[in-house]
Amino acid sequence: MRVSNSNSILEVKDLSIGYKSKREVTIIASNINFQLEKGQLIGLVGANGIGKSTLLRTLIKIQPPLNGEIRLNGNPLQDTSSIALAQQLSIVLTEQLVSKNLTVYDLIALGRYPYTNWIGKLQPNDIDTIDKAIDMVKINELKHRKCYELSDGQLQKVMIARALAQDTDIIILDEPTTHLDMYHKAYILKLLQRLTKETQKTILFSSHEIELAIQLCDEMIVMQKNEVVHDQPCNLISDEVFEALFPNDLISFDKSTGSFRVTK
Repeated sequence: MRVSNSNSILEVKDLSIGYKSKREVTIIASNINFQLEKGQLIGLVGANGIGKSTLLRTLIKIQPPLNGEIRLNGNPLQDTSSIALAQQLSIVLTEQLVSKNLTVYDLIALGRYPYTNWIGKLQPNDIDTIDKAIDMVKINELKHRKCYELSDGQLQKVMIARALAQDTDIIILDEPTTHLDMYHKAYILKLLQRLTKETQKTILFSSHEIELAIQLCDEMIVMQKNEVVHDQPCNLISDEVFEALFPNDLISFDKSTGSFRVTK
């Protein structure tokens, strides 16, 4: 694990993740160590069922860790209250909205809930933050439409705008390109890349789009069967980390192009 510094947003040390019941403990992954810094785009990748969603659920305090330590802005995650967590960390999950009958603006405005009073009244600074989020994601033409009228790609941009309106240090997204075609997958990940540069927020996302992540991410977290590796994409390629992601009887990784190919 890297030496802690003032730009560190999220630190994970000797983390084990999985499930615990009265009868047994199921470890999904262990000895996880990484540090995410301010203004970085980080992709979390790995094969299906390797534990990416379990790791994200642990990082956002939905699922307790089996062992190890998670620190958010230097403070233990387990000691962080719900309201303090919502002011530092925002999430975009793959689950469908509870109600798509909301307007786009109303949905984005929900991102201000950690800062409003008990009746949820928006103050001028809340409205300004919402408007800035809409501008950053470039969805001004959508803000008065109902969410059920949106395409999957449009709705994903709205959900990202809601996370921006929450104005947290880190945004965590679980499979933000699910159900999107290739163009919109690239569009969403390019949008996340731009937002890290413009806002200096830390953005962590899980994805099966490994090749796009290699091209766009500052750093990547690669979950393998026996270890979790965190580094810059170029170093991961040099260390042949991607070659070990999948069985090589069907696909192989081409280091020269940074892409996977079907084995002939």
